[in-house]
Amino acid sequence: MSTQSPPSSESAALLCATYSSPSNASFTHTMSLSTLPRTTAQKKTYLAALRQATAQMQEVVNKELTARMEEDNKKAAEGKDSVVNCGKGQVDEKMEEENYGEEVVEEG
Repeated sequence: MSTQSPPSSESAALLCATYSSPSNASFTHTMSLSTLPRTTAQKKTYLAALRQATAQMQEVVNKELTARMEEDNKKAAEGKDSVVNCGKGQVDEKMEEENYGEEVVEEG
């Protein structure tokens, strides 16, 4: 996730998250925030809105990723997903659950 702000201080900032995967459809979720703040009170309000927007975006991303994980599991159960099966046998569900949302480097 990143926060992008346009050059003008009068325009809105964008909070944008993009997901791409070789085995699933990509998605992008973008939220617009109010104009960039100038005063301390405005900054406080802006940061509260940013915090709320980030939590909402995380909820959307989690739902999307959960749906993709369930889709991958369904394909694996049907034996049709070469990415999940990738010649190593079935996916270790316990390991997947423990490392959910974390980048794991496989040693080999």
